[in-house]
Amino acid sequence: MPQIRLNDCEFHYTDQGSGQPVLLLHGLGSSEQDWEYQIPALSVHYRVLCLDMRGHGGTDKTGKGYSIAQFARDCLAFIEAMGLEKPHIVGLSMGGMIAFQLATDAPEVPASLTIVNSAPEVIPRRPAELWMAGKRLFFAHVLPMSTIAKGLSRLLFPKPEQVNHRQTFIQRWTANHRRSYLASLRAIVGWGVSNQLDRISCPVLVVSADQDYTPVDLKREYVSRMGDARLEVIADSRHATPVDQPDAFNTLLLNFLSQVDSSRVTTTTEPAQAGLSTL
Repeated sequence: MPQIRLNDCEFHYTDQGSGQPVLLLHGLGSSEQDWEYQIPALSVHYRVLCLDMRGHGGTDKTGKGYSIAQFARDCLAFIEAMGLEKPHIVGLSMGGMIAFQLATDAPEVPASLTIVNSAPEVIPRRPAELWMAGKRLFFAHVLPMSTIAKGLSRLLFPKPEQVNHRQTFIQRWTANHRRSYLASLRAIVGWGVSNQLDRISCPVLVVSADQDYTPVDLKREYVSRMGDARLEVIADSRHATPVDQPDAFNTLLLNFLSQVDSSRVTTTTEPAQAGLSTL
């Protein structure tokens, strides 16, 4: 199990395939297992890396000092340590927030961003939003992880034919280190880089499930405030789109990455070709 020490923490990661690097960032309470249906499809064409955030998966768990900014710093340290040049960054939910933070902190690093069922801020502004955030924090602190896992599994995978997904989710979620999970949840609530979206200079694909927690219109609004960005909606999907609609998601992602790579190659070669034509 590959491990790497970054920022005084021991991280678990995976590294498969070859080619242009793609870094996959998982959601809250999860790990690289978020991407079990993407890694085989992506690694045929790309070098695919997954990093378990501090407090998650096989990475050290202290439950102290967590923030989205810290998670992004960890990712940047990983990118540097692994020698990744212009990686594509794909983030699901909390992973999308980390990707937003990374791209605003270091806009020169990513070749592209793919943001899945996420947003550039989680700042409750209206009374109903404050109520919902407070309720989620309260129940997360008082309920056992197994109870939280069962409730979330029914929201994510409600169909009878998704029973295997529900059982897998419950098993994985219940195994969370409680203090680290709570610290990560607190890191999300109140975080935001919405006022810095103009710093993002790479192409952005925003993927939304049609039945995600947050409405499609919310994604459409923040996409409209970014330069080279587009929104794609996947039907009959909930928050765990890479799991409940893997084929549709993989097709969107692979097409987007291919388009970005083709555009980068064209941009790189055009000046050289122009110079040759004058000889």
